[in-house]
Amino acid sequence: MDVGAVLIKLKTNTLANVEAWQQEIEQRKAEAIQTLQAEGVKVESWFQLELDGNHYLLAYMRANDIAYAQQVARNSSFDIDKVHKQFKQNWERVIPAKLLVDLENNDES
Repeated sequence: MDVGAVLIKLKTNTLANVEAWQQEIEQRKAEAIQTLQAEGVKVESWFQLELDGNHYLLAYMRANDIAYAQQVARNSSFDIDKVHKQFKQNWERVIPAKLLVDLENNDES
């Protein structure tokens, strides 16, 4: 299982677009989950934060193979993925995170 995260610096004055994207993903959640299934993604989480007056997104993913998931997403014909590709226009910079520790509790009890 691959684990990855990125910090995304947003362009200035794009928080309204972030909120609109969030609402659309929530409204079309079943569609978004279909894309995760096609990509082999088990978990995808997004967080918004502010540091020193700049706005960022933190994206976390757990997938069978992140490179494969990204390739499938790039070539996706799902309408919801088109929404996400359009949303990327709000991004100024993507900063990869280095995985230091990954703990998973598989105890079902």
